[in-house]
Amino acid sequence: MMKKFNLFNEIIKVEKTKLINAINSQKVFAITADGDIVDETSKDILIYKAKAEITPDFTKSLGKNYQIVEDGDTVMIKAFSNWQELIGINTPNASYDDTTADGVAEFSNKELEDIGWHATEFNIKYRTLVEVLEENCNGTILCIEQEEPYQFSGLGFLADDEQAKKVMFEYCQKVAKEKLENDEDFEISNLTDDEEDAAKFFKLI
Repeated sequence: MMKKFNLFNEIIKVEKTKLINAINSQKVFAITADGDIVDETSKDILIYKAKAEITPDFTKSLGKNYQIVEDGDTVMIKAFSNWQELIGINTPNASYDDTTADGVAEFSNKELEDIGWHATEFNIKYRTLVEVLEENCNGTILCIEQEEPYQFSGLGFLADDEQAKKVMFEYCQKVAKEKLENDEDFEISNLTDDEEDAAKFFKLI
């Protein structure tokens, strides 16, 4: 099951000395969701990426959208107020984007997207596929989620694309097989060309 990293609740702990050194370098650096200071090219889930201003105040250095508390040798950061910028920083490395009202429209991995594309011929929605992946695969959902009123916005990061491909293909194959056998709208003799291609893709005809 994919784990949620909900920025409304998470406090990211960073080693103060490393953060000071990164700021003083006057180079672009990044902070991961695990609190590590990394190079800007990192593919990790990031809660910060920029060149920070040198000031005595970490909030001024990182920006007003970060809530920061110092505790001895540790700097504790809450980053949910910077969510819109974090979408832009993390989307290039995400497996799917669930941050808009339209929901998930595609997968970044071509093989996963091929499965999703063919699945639509059997009326399997991307939302359903994402739920299957989140329930059965390893990975992380970077999100802001709150109750009353319910609000969700997130990016999915699959840990193993091969695992995800296997899970998603087998699910779609099962659903498509049931429809071919039991749904009169999917009688093999009446399939459209696209539906037939999808049935062949899922190795059902």
